[in-house]
Amino acid sequence: MHKKGFMELARAIPLLASMEQTGGLLRTFLKQWGGTNALKIFLTIGSRTGHLRTLRSLLGFRLEKIAPDFLVSLWEVFGEREAIISGEGRFTYGDMKARVFKLANALQSLGLKPKDRCAEILCNGSEFFEAFFACSLIGCPMPFLNWHMTGPELIHAINATKARAIILSHEFIPAVTAIRDSIPTVEHFIVAGGKAPEGMLSYEALLARAPDSMPATRFIVALNPYTGGTTGMPKNVNYFDSIGYAFSDLATPPGVSLGEYLRFLVLQFSFMYYFGGTEISDPVTKNMRCLIPGPLYHAGTIAAWVPFILLGGTGVIMKSFTPEGFLKLIEEERINWVFVVPAMLEKILSLPDRVKNRYSLATMHTLICAAAPATPELKRATNGFFRSRGCPKNVFTEFYGSSEIAASSVLMPADYEEKPERYESVGKIRCAETRIYDKETGAWCPPGKDGSVLSRSLTTLNLDYVGSAEKASRSFTFVDGLAWFDDGLRGRMDEDGFLYLTGREKEMIITGGVNVFPNEIETAIKRHGKVLDVAVIRYPDKVLGEVPAAIVQPKDGAALSDHEIIEFCREQRLVGYKIPRYVEIVSALPRHIDGKMSKKELEDKYWEGIERRG
Repeated sequence: MHKKGFMELARAIPLLASMEQTGGLLRTFLKQWGGTNALKIFLTIGSRTGHLRTLRSLLGFRLEKIAPDFLVSLWEVFGEREAIISGEGRFTYGDMKARVFKLANALQSLGLKPKDRCAEILCNGSEFFEAFFACSLIGCPMPFLNWHMTGPELIHAINATKARAIILSHEFIPAVTAIRDSIPTVEHFIVAGGKAPEGMLSYEALLARAPDSMPATRFIVALNPYTGGTTGMPKNVNYFDSIGYAFSDLATPPGVSLGEYLRFLVLQFSFMYYFGGTEISDPVTKNMRCLIPGPLYHAGTIAAWVPFILLGGTGVIMKSFTPEGFLKLIEEERINWVFVVPAMLEKILSLPDRVKNRYSLATMHTLICAAAPATPELKRATNGFFRSRGCPKNVFTEFYGSSEIAASSVLMPADYEEKPERYESVGKIRCAETRIYDKETGAWCPPGKDGSVLSRSLTTLNLDYVGSAEKASRSFTFVDGLAWFDDGLRGRMDEDGFLYLTGREKEMIITGGVNVFPNEIETAIKRHGKVLDVAVIRYPDKVLGEVPAAIVQPKDGAALSDHEIIEFCREQRLVGYKIPRYVEIVSALPRHIDGKMSKKELEDKYWEGIERRG
């Protein structure tokens, strides 16, 4: 890794200048900040650190010298603008700055030092962002604990990171108290949103005693999300050594040149440009207004709140998602940017017409969907509904990614408006490097051929599972001396660079020697008007070894039979060996802590006492 400096940056500039994403990102920042505010931010940084020092830091790409001052300057320039709306609470950037400073000073008074981890298990609310910013300012990574974790999962997650403090919502006191003796590294328990019991500290009391002056800073990017646990125990992903290298001297340098690092940095954050950052502006507040309906601990939800963090947007937080509440907030808060998962869209579209047609959605510009596959029918239906409620354009956008690689592909309205068959894809590779690899031949696949989906991105350059470094090393496939992240997904790429996912290697069904991927069958079954969700899994068969089985969740009030599903699959012209041999109708499907389907749990029921592959 080359050191940061003027010459290294100069060598990188021609590469960055040739990238479409660079210009797009610059235009996004200019649009969202405005030229006058951009100048004010720069001058405010200069007034804090010295204008000459600021210029030298920028030219030498020594952003760690000015990163905290940039963040604080942005808050000061947008001081009277609303930053966070959460329930009845409405906080300006000035309000948030004061509370962040107080919390940062309070955490330092408790003895937290740079690189000490301060975990959170917080309901959606302003405290999450206050903690994130405070931890970033004082150099403390913040593990995002999922409130659905069981006792053993929670113990593992906390102990793996060796967290010294936990900030928790009042609702989670019983869960944390039950495991307290099993998490010996935690010295401080800070309770938000209610009275703290004996042995724990009150969040608001800490803030009341702390000064609102700028704390002693050692800046990092405090992002520490967990994987969803699809392939085992959730793993804590260290982002501050990858994303954070640009902004902190505490980060471990990735093993590439500065130019290559900056290329990946620009690629990753270009999603703000592709999703409409150069176009969105609320006519009243003149900024981007983001609705955050999903859990803040989820890595995918970062796509909803990064614009609020970097662009001076307003973040509207739902404590818990309800379909009608979602629509109501879009209308009342003039929302134009939101991140959802397919299950949310299904619930919104399933609302009675008399309910969902009450609300105007005319302000919406970008609806980002990720975390699980969305069928083409769902994508079309979403666009149709939003346009019927006043939206002037198609809103459905999508990205493929994971906790480890962040965003890779992006699907924009212009893509499927040009070629409707692209509704089947998860978008064009735009934010990372992603290719299809044939492990049997050891060669890259040509367009149209199915293979393993491999990626290189900003976050894989320094991928680390905190407390499980060996697991990270097993997650890569080496091709021509380069490490490509491999999470077991299968797919194909067309000639235009659009990615089509076909399944996961561990979920593949080998029936009579023929490979079948569940995704195709699930997509077909989801077209049935009475089906809310479905999981296709391996089912034991004495002759064929394993066959596809469909576990189906009907829509509320809908009556479905196994015969009806099988006949529908035939109508969808699935090849005979792809038609489920067994169908079970269930009231609900099990899911992992990140909302993804728990297929292993479903399979275990049918394979008990029977040896199976994998």
